[in-house]
Amino acid sequence: MKIKKFEDLSIWRLALKITKIIYDLTSQSKFSKDFSLRDQIRRAVISVSSNIVEGFEKNNNNEFIRFLKISKGSVGEVRNQLLIALTVGYISQTQFDKTNQELEDLANQIGGFISYLEKCRSEGRFIRRKLKN
Repeated sequence: MKIKKFEDLSIWRLALKITKIIYDLTSQSKFSKDFSLRDQIRRAVISVSSNIVEGFEKNNNNEFIRFLKISKGSVGEVRNQLLIALTVGYISQTQFDKTNQELEDLANQIGGFISYLEKCRSEGRFIRRKLKN
């Protein structure tokens, strides 16, 4: 499948799915009242898909790789905040386990895509080229 737009990226679709999960979890009574943690985890999860899109739209492999690395870092941030939510009793172990597994899968997929793009770059193949004006 040729990727023509960011919506074609499976990592972006998974990031969007996880965003919905996080919003649902943070809307629950205890979690929804901790404005600081709720807002921070929401910002972090939004950053995941946003950086995938921003890197894709740069139309340049090096920039795409850079933004994918930022996105992967944001996945780690969400995982940490999710663990905090578990620790303070805002979510159950089951909710944590399920969501954390989704986040680990996403981190692995982003990492695999970064490796693929780096290999293409080292071989002189470019998935996205900078557009010339």
